[in-house]
Amino acid sequence: MSKVQRFEDLKVWQASREFCKTIHAFTSIVGFSRDYRFVSQIKASSGSVMDNIAEGYERDGNKEFIRFLAISKGSCGECRSQLYRALDCGYISQSEFDEAYESAIEISRMLNGLIGYLKESDLKGKKFK
Repeated sequence: MSKVQRFEDLKVWQASREFCKTIHAFTSIVGFSRDYRFVSQIKASSGSVMDNIAEGYERDGNKEFIRFLAISKGSCGECRSQLYRALDCGYISQSEFDEAYESAIEISRMLNGLIGYLKESDLKGKKFK
């Protein structure tokens, strides 16, 4: 396993970035794109998933990183809920929903695993060395 030297090395951040790109593609669809408030909400929540991973990592302390990962996990759940809204409004198909939903579930699992790892780790972060 390679050493993580920047947040971009984290598989969960990479998956979150792909998820964010998927959401952006959905919101570019003509019917969806005109629902400005909803577009803003779902893009913000999907972006928050990857952004909070990055921000927490850059804080250089595991305690803060865990807090930001939890926020990221919450944003992932928010985005899953919004996927239901997009499906119910007819903005995305069932297959599009299923694929995006599974991505979000996997990201939540990855976040949960990273949180568990950090809680059990003796490492406290760069700023505590």
